[in-house]
Amino acid sequence: MKVRISADSASFEIVLKDTPTAKALVAALPFEARAQTWGEEVYFTTPVSAKLEPDAKQIVEPGTVCFWTEGDALALPYGRTPISTDERPKLASRCNVLGHIEGDPQELRKIRAGDRISVSRA
Repeated sequence: MKVRISADSASFEIVLKDTPTAKALVAALPFEARAQTWGEEVYFTTPVSAKLEPDAKQIVEPGTVCFWTEGDALALPYGRTPISTDERPKLASRCNVLGHIEGDPQELRKIRAGDRISVSRA
């Protein structure tokens, strides 16, 4: 499954795994949100609520597409967060791993807090 995420300054596709949360996200498309940032992570709320899945993680690789169940939000880390202990992103808490960003996750640097985000089928 592929999803397109577009902001004023960046546009990219994400490839989703076959998970319950990913399926719920696709079923909720399209939607819009406002970007928020936390260190080198962009996140935004979604119309989806989900429970933690068995493979949920707190430390991930840059470009991993995560779902933060505590905030009903997609979390898109591309580098260190304020609580990272090494170069890898450390999320605020364990998150469902939904897939990965196609291309260079550093493109997320272009997105600023408050930017309008559109999420649609690719």
